[in-house]
Amino acid sequence: MTKDEVALMQQVHDEHADVLWRFCLSLVGNDRGHAEDVTQETLLRAWRHPSVLEGPPAAVRSWLFTVARNIVIDDWRRQRSHPETTVADVPEQRRSQEDDASDQLLLSWVVAEALTHLSADHRTVLLECYYRGRPVAEVARRLGVPEGTVKSRTHYALRALRLALEEMGVSA
Repeated sequence: MTKDEVALMQQVHDEHADVLWRFCLSLVGNDRGHAEDVTQETLLRAWRHPSVLEGPPAAVRSWLFTVARNIVIDDWRRQRSHPETTVADVPEQRRSQEDDASDQLLLSWVVAEALTHLSADHRTVLLECYYRGRPVAEVARRLGVPEGTVKSRTHYALRALRLALEEMGVSA
């Protein structure tokens, strides 16, 4: 390993390791040991792909998050398979429902992480309108702003959320 490669890995670690570890911790249900393993494996894979690390920090972080998420998914699927039960023993419909549920859970974690990248105003309108299902008029009353402001914030919040998800490697 050259001095440049060592410096690059040190830079990646300094810029992303803490955030990556917290992201991994949220993915693995606050299991600190598992989060450390996933973080370490993610950084190892980054070391094996140095060309990815030369991009802008947002792209590097997005790549790291995607790799970590894929590692967790692979671990979860591996743990789910039991030697005494084969895939053929589980009805296709149940397997499909379990896969959908696990994908939905992982996606919700990724969206929750992406929401932390939004401004407080944008995060608030999305939580009120989409998560809590409140109508625009009620959200406007609660926030003390005109309805048009809520609509505008919602529009721009969705654009910002889409961008944050894309930076994390999630595409629509």
